[in-house]
Amino acid sequence: MKWYQLSITDIMKQLNTTSTGLNLEERNERLKTDGFNKIKEKEQLKTWQKLLKHFKDLLMIVLIVAAVLKFITGEYVEGSIIFLVVIVNGLVGYWQERKAEESLDGLKQMMGQEAVILIAGAKQTVASEQLVTGDIVSLKAGDIVPADIRLMDAHSLLIEESILTGESEAAEKNTDLLMKNLPAGDQKNMAFSGTLVQTGSATGIVVETGDTTEIGKINQALQSVQTQTTPLVKKMHQLNQQIFRGIMGLIVFLLFFTTFRYGMDWHLLFSAMIALIVAMIPEGLPAVLTMILSMGVKEMADENAIIKSMPSVETLGSMTVICSDKTGTLTENKMKVVNVETQQPETLLEIMNNCQELKLTNNQDISELKGNPTELALLHYVEEQTEQLVLKKVKNKLPFSSSYKYMATLHSEEDQSVIFIKGAPEVLLSKASLTNEEKKRWQEVASQFAQQGQRVLGFALKHVSEKQELTHNALTEITFVGLAGMIDPPKDSAIKAVKDCQNAGISVKMITGDHKETAQAIGKKIGLKHTDFVLEGVDIDQMSDKELGQQAQKVDVFARTTPEHKLRIVHALQMNGEVVGMTGDGVNDAPALKKADIGIAMGIKGTEVSKQAADMVLADDNFHTIAKAVKEGRRIFDNLKKTINFFLPTALAQGLVVIFALLINRPLPLTPVQILWVNMVTTITLSYALGFEKASKNSMNRPPRAADEGILSGYSLFRVIYVSLLIMLPAYLLAMQFEGQALQQTILLQNIVLAQAVYMINCRELTEPSINNGLFQNKSLFVSLAVLVILQTLVLFAPIMQQWVGTTSLSGAQHLVIFGNVLLLFLIVELEKAWTKRRADKRNFVSADLS
Repeated sequence: MKWYQLSITDIMKQLNTTSTGLNLEERNERLKTDGFNKIKEKEQLKTWQKLLKHFKDLLMIVLIVAAVLKFITGEYVEGSIIFLVVIVNGLVGYWQERKAEESLDGLKQMMGQEAVILIAGAKQTVASEQLVTGDIVSLKAGDIVPADIRLMDAHSLLIEESILTGESEAAEKNTDLLMKNLPAGDQKNMAFSGTLVQTGSATGIVVETGDTTEIGKINQALQSVQTQTTPLVKKMHQLNQQIFRGIMGLIVFLLFFTTFRYGMDWHLLFSAMIALIVAMIPEGLPAVLTMILSMGVKEMADENAIIKSMPSVETLGSMTVICSDKTGTLTENKMKVVNVETQQPETLLEIMNNCQELKLTNNQDISELKGNPTELALLHYVEEQTEQLVLKKVKNKLPFSSSYKYMATLHSEEDQSVIFIKGAPEVLLSKASLTNEEKKRWQEVASQFAQQGQRVLGFALKHVSEKQELTHNALTEITFVGLAGMIDPPKDSAIKAVKDCQNAGISVKMITGDHKETAQAIGKKIGLKHTDFVLEGVDIDQMSDKELGQQAQKVDVFARTTPEHKLRIVHALQMNGEVVGMTGDGVNDAPALKKADIGIAMGIKGTEVSKQAADMVLADDNFHTIAKAVKEGRRIFDNLKKTINFFLPTALAQGLVVIFALLINRPLPLTPVQILWVNMVTTITLSYALGFEKASKNSMNRPPRAADEGILSGYSLFRVIYVSLLIMLPAYLLAMQFEGQALQQTILLQNIVLAQAVYMINCRELTEPSINNGLFQNKSLFVSLAVLVILQTLVLFAPIMQQWVGTTSLSGAQHLVIFGNVLLLFLIVELEKAWTKRRADKRNFVSADLS
C-alpha cells in the first residue's frame, strides 16, 4: 500500500481509526488478528544437523564405507584408524566453518522497545511489539521509530534513515501529500520502523507493523536469499567427484581383470579395494585446505578485513565485479566545501560562522561537534580560512525548513542589528536586490556547481534597525553575498584502490541512494569507466531481469536505488556469469550482501544486520582494504592449487602401487596402516608449507580466472599422471630387489615419503624454477622438512613405531639409492617445467606477433 499517496482522512477511514486513537477493546482485537509487531524468526538448523553436514562429503562417505568393511572382515585396528581420520576431519570442518544465522537478531534489535500512543484520547506507553495498525503514535528526538508511520503533523522533524537509504544526512519530514511513485528515501511524509528521530517531534498513524514494514520486507528478502556456494566449494565438489569416479572405475577394472586373469580370491580383492580407496583418497587434504584458508583469514584480519566464512577468502581472489556503496566507502562520509564564489570573502565566512545551530561558544572544538553535516562542513571551512572570527550574540533565529528553504539568524551589531541568511540559492536570489543580469550570473554559477554533483547553498545578509524583529516578511531586499558548493569527497585511497582493481581485471560499480548528479560526479572522480550514463532506480523498475543484465554490463553508476534494486543488480550480474562482491552498511544492504558471492560490510558505520549478513567486514571502512584482500585471496588460491597439485600425484602413486601389484599378481606392497601413515606424515608436515608461499609479482596484473575454471587444468592433470608414475615405478621396482616383506614395504614407504618431499619443492612454482629467492623466504618449508625427518626417523628406528606401522631399519647404502631416485624425480620435473614455459612463451610471442 502506498500510504504516502493517501490523505490522513482517507487513511483513518481505511484503517477505521480516529485522531484520538483506538480504544482498548479494538486494539486487543487487532493484536489477536494481525499478530505482534515483530519480525518472524526463521527456524535454525540444530547443532547435530550442522555437525552432520561435515560428514556428507562424497569422499568422506567412501572412507566410512571402507572403515565399515574393515570391521566386517575383522580388521578392527585398521578400521578404527580410518574412522578416526574421518571423525577428526569432520570435527575440524565444523569448528572452523560454523557460521551462525544471526541476521534476524540484528533486525529485531532495530525495532524500538517502547512507544507512546493514544488510547481513546489518553497517552499511554506500550511495548513496541504491541502496536497495531491504526494506533496514533507520538515521536520525539531520540526515539527509534517503532513501526511504519504516516505522519499527521511534524515540527522541525529530522529522521536519520541511513539504515534504509545508506545516506548519512538526516531526512527532513513533513505531512505533505505525495502523488508520484517514490522510493522510501523520498517519502517525506513517512517515518519508517528502526530509523532514529534526530530532532523535532511528530504524531502519526501506524500503517504497517512487523513483516509488512520496510524493515520487515528487507527481512523477508534476506530470508528468501539462498546463501551462495563459493567457487572453491564448487570446485572441491567437482574434484571429489572426479576422484570418486576414478576410484570406482579402477575398482571395477581390477575386479574384472584380476578375477578373469588370475582367479584371485574375494578376500584378497576385498583388501585390495580398501587399500586402493585409502591410498587414492587424500583424506588429509580438507584439513590442509582449512589450515591454508585459516592462515588467510589471519592475514586479512591483520589488514583490517575480517573474514567470517573461510571459503570466502578464496572467493575474493576470483571476484570479477565489486558493487560498492558510495557514502563512507568510496567517500569520506562527511560534507566538505569544495567551491566558493563571492566578492566578499570575509563577510561570507562571517555568515557561515554565525548562521548555524551547532557551535554555541567560541572555545568549542569543531572536531568534537556532531549534527547537521552541512553546518559541520561550513564551520570546518571557516576554521581552515581564518581563526579570527568570533560568534556574534544571537537575538533570534528562524530554523531551516523545507517549506521556505532557508535559515536566518538575528545578531546585535553596534547600534544596529544584522540578519544572516543561508539557504537555497533560488530562494535567496528571489529576495535579493539584484538586477536581472546579476541574478542570471549567480544562477549560472549555482548551476555549474550542481552539475558537478555539489550541494549548493546561497548566503546573504541584511542590516536592520536594533528594534527590528526577525520575521519572514523582514527578509526582503537582502544583500546576496555568495555561493558555496559542498560534496562528500572521494577518499584518495579509494581512487587508488579502484585503479588497482581495474588493473586486476575487476570491474567496479557504484550503487547508491544518492541523487544522479552527485553519484555521477563521484563516479568520475574515483575513476569509474562507464559514467556517461547513470541508471536510476525508476529506470530499473521498468526493466526485465534480462534487460537489467544487459545494462548492468555497460553502466558503472546506479543512483536512487532501493534494497530491491541492489538485490536485482547483484542477481543480474551473477546471471551474466560474474563473481560479485557487494559492499554495504545499512539494513537495506543486507539482502544484497547475502545474495552476493562475497558480501562486504562496513565495520565502523555498518549496522549489525549488514555485518551479520556479510561474509567479510572491513574494520576500517576503507575500499582500499578490499583491493588488499583481493590480492591475498589470489595468493591463497595459488597456494591451494599448489597444494592440490602436490597432494594428488602422491595419492595416485600410492594407488598405482596397489594396482601394479594386482596386475602382476603380487602381494599388496603396502598395508592400509602404512598408506595412512604416508598420508598423515605428509599432511602434518609437507602440505602446510606451500600455504606460506608469498604472492606472485603479477597477482594483481592478471585478470580474474574464469568462474568455471577447475582447480585442475589440462597441464595439471598431465603433471599428476607423469609424476605419480615417476614416484611409483622406480620406488616399486627398487623395493622388489630386496628380500623380506617388511624390508620391501619400508623401502617403498621411505621412497614415497622422500619423493613427496622433493616434489613439494617442485610445486612451489608452476613453471618457474623452484630454487629461487622465495625458497629461502619460506621458513615454514624448512621447518616442515625438519619435522618430516624426525617422524621418518622414528618410524624407521623406534621399535614401538616399527611394530605399529610394520617397518624395519634401513642401511646407509639403501638410503643412498633412495636419495638417487628422488633426486632424479626432482630434476625431471624441473626440466619439464622449463620446457613447458619455453613452449608457452613461444606460443604467446607468435600470438602477439600475429595480432
